[in-house]
Amino acid sequence: MLSVLIVTLLLLFLSAFVGNRVSKLPSNIWLLFLAQPLALSSTSMIVLAGGLLGAKIAPTPELSTLPITFMILMTAAGVIPAAMLMKKIGRKKGTILGLLSAIIGSLIAAVSALFGDFWLLVTAAGFLGFSVAFVAQMRFAAIESLSDIKDSPTAISILMIGSMFAAILGPEVAAVGKDWVDSPNGFVGSFLGLGLMILISIWIVSYLNPIGVAEQSTQKSSRSLLDIIKQPIFIVAVSSGVIAYGVMSYVMTASPLSMHQIDGHDLLTTKWVVQSHIIAMYLPSLFSAVLIRFFGIQKLMLVGTLTYVVVILVAVSGQEVLHYWWAMVLLGIGWNFLFTCGTLLLPESYGDSERFKVQATNDFVIFFIQAIASLSAGWILFSQGWGVLIKLLIPVLFVMFLISLWFFSLKAKNSK
Repeated sequence: MLSVLIVTLLLLFLSAFVGNRVSKLPSNIWLLFLAQPLALSSTSMIVLAGGLLGAKIAPTPELSTLPITFMILMTAAGVIPAAMLMKKIGRKKGTILGLLSAIIGSLIAAVSALFGDFWLLVTAAGFLGFSVAFVAQMRFAAIESLSDIKDSPTAISILMIGSMFAAILGPEVAAVGKDWVDSPNGFVGSFLGLGLMILISIWIVSYLNPIGVAEQSTQKSSRSLLDIIKQPIFIVAVSSGVIAYGVMSYVMTASPLSMHQIDGHDLLTTKWVVQSHIIAMYLPSLFSAVLIRFFGIQKLMLVGTLTYVVVILVAVSGQEVLHYWWAMVLLGIGWNFLFTCGTLLLPESYGDSERFKVQATNDFVIFFIQAIASLSAGWILFSQGWGVLIKLLIPVLFVMFLISLWFFSLKAKNSK
């Protein structure tokens, strides 16, 4: 609860800091700010409750993380259907239909906890992951709700701050609801509580003003996806999002395993490091809009890349608690800057009639790479060790550094 209070106070600080720009934002931004964390809580719920329950009821210990992996894979599989559905019926109806998948998933998860059925839990994680693909589209809905594109950094910052609530709500409801319903495995009440949060999210989304209504036949024909992908601005935007998520997922998945199982740091300390990382992922959103306004997206992208470089330097310098803590905190900050930049740059690569297929392509690539990074992290850690795992990031960040410099040259050329 203290974390919730801190986030609320920081949000009020943001409102005071940017003044009239926030007060003039459309009501849709604030509705999405409320709806998104309730819907996104399914991810942190599966990570905590699903992970603990999976370890208890899985046929073998090696399969205990399968629900989390399947959730990520289904998110990647869902991004194209989510975008295409919203293209046909609009943002509001599409989001509501997508969230119904989360209702189904939460109910299946409750049944799996009640009867100790592991494969039902995997199925539930799939439904929940599929719904996350629809929740991910909320950031584009926020941008499309604006009358002034200059407000995009502020709108995205507000939504990302809301994501911090999701990181808090999921574990909180998992812990509080664990024993609401008497069962040998626990967590039945946790998943029922998740279903209730999703219902509230659907109710909030139902009040959205129309966004991105279904495309009309009068719209001019759009370019082929290949022509769009060839654009430098598309390459920069997608690269920023992919590397932000890929590196973050790779290191975040491996860190708790390395800390607790290999280096022997206690579970309480490991949890503190992970929580610090989650806070660091979203806390910079209080200031990123201001930083972009003063310094520009290209400089913030370069800062995000250099922050990831510092993560490598800290992580290979030792494996004490503070090494992990600093690496994970800096990892969260770097992710925030790079992902924010990628999200804001992507709309520059498409026209109105092209937005759904471009957004779907962007998110599919991001979540697919995230799934690969998450799946490979454990294998590399236990076969090669923490040092090798971290050093494998060097060529990835070198590529991102070159892309950042290329972006600078593109901006300089366009300004002439």
